[in-house]
Amino acid sequence: DTAGIIDVKYLSDKKLLNNPLNSIDLKTQKQVVTFFKKAAVIILMVDNKSGIMPADRDMAKFFQKRKEFKERLVLVVNKVDNYRQKNEAAIFNKLGLGEPVYISAASGSGTGDLLEKVVSFLPEDKAAQKPKWEGYTEEEEIAGEGIQDENRPISVCVIGKPNVGKSSLLNSILGYERVIVSDIPHTTREPQKTQVIYKDKTINVIDTAGISKHGHKAERLEKYGIMKSLATLKHADIALLMLDISQEITHQDAKIIEEITDVRKSFIILANKWDLIPGRDVKKWTADIYKKLPFCTWAPIHFLSAKTGAKVDKIFDLVLDIAEARKVQLSNSQLDKFLKRIVKIHKPSKGKGIGHPHIYHLFQTKINPPRFEVRIGSHDDLHFSYVRFIENKLREQFHIVGTPIGIRVTKNIKTHSISEERAAEMQTEQK
Repeated sequence: DTAGIIDVKYLSDKKLLNNPLNSIDLKTQKQVVTFFKKAAVIILMVDNKSGIMPADRDMAKFFQKRKEFKERLVLVVNKVDNYRQKNEAAIFNKLGLGEPVYISAASGSGTGDLLEKVVSFLPEDKAAQKPKWEGYTEEEEIAGEGIQDENRPISVCVIGKPNVGKSSLLNSILGYERVIVSDIPHTTREPQKTQVIYKDKTINVIDTAGISKHGHKAERLEKYGIMKSLATLKHADIALLMLDISQEITHQDAKIIEEITDVRKSFIILANKWDLIPGRDVKKWTADIYKKLPFCTWAPIHFLSAKTGAKVDKIFDLVLDIAEARKVQLSNSQLDKFLKRIVKIHKPSKGKGIGHPHIYHLFQTKINPPRFEVRIGSHDDLHFSYVRFIENKLREQFHIVGTPIGIRVTKNIKTHSISEERAAEMQTEQK
């Protein structure tokens, strides 16, 4: 569905073009032609009750000149509810765009004929083709928590403050303007979904509205866009957090990261507008970003320019690496060996009490993202810093990049499957 086609005269009116608000409409019109080139079928909708309008005649002239579009065109006359109105609608034959299809969108009348007409334009193999992931619910398709299926698309959400280049990034990825790009904040209000095939993997990329500060008196449409952005984030696998590094990192950026980690999403920090930075010292800027955002040092930082396209092509390699990290499954044997190694490096730190706690077992409970359980003695208490140590060592040894790791500490009880002999053996090894 495209934006409404405005008067053709608009495109040559310099006064209108110089108005930044109207420039959005201009870009919208350019988008429409881009979509015409890519579409298998073009539906031109006209209003029966209004009759033939000047804009309808202009569009008819446009399609008469562009034969490559006209041959894929279906003229649809809407608001035709009875035979009398159908006879009146015959006037649209004068447009010279072929026999119209008469429908009533309100009642559904004629939509079956329209569907048949549309399908007749499609190649048989494409018309019959079904997506590989058919059978999943929408929730499973876009959230994927706990699912490990190579055919399920990876859902990627582009998120960040308003006007940091999110839509420019999507346009750079696609090579054409799928999303309107403007210097005016909040020109993206609805999440924009685009499918990308990269190295035989299907990736759904969703651009969202910019997230403003909480409590900011925004317009109703802006607030609606923010709500949609947060809802989209909940159903994504991986978030691409865009920062404008030509500007200072703010509390607002940190707050967005908090939103991402609260819903256990993997993410990549995209440092945009890299082309504007003098010297471009990657090590210096990486250290600076992690210093200002110290709680997300496990998230990779990728420097790029969405506007020029520099380094944009490398994003999806990171996405695939992180998608694999989300699905990592470690056996009890692997984790037993891992646990033996790390307790030799650093004995478990006590929380409350005077003795070092005993870790009986470490095992994985879930994937997407990976979650683990640490089993300690019934009277022990493990310090939170040691839990962080376990997390860091898991990342290091098993290459769990860019994804959160959940670790739950529980107390050992006699009903647990570990035998007393095995528990005693683990205690001895830790000593």
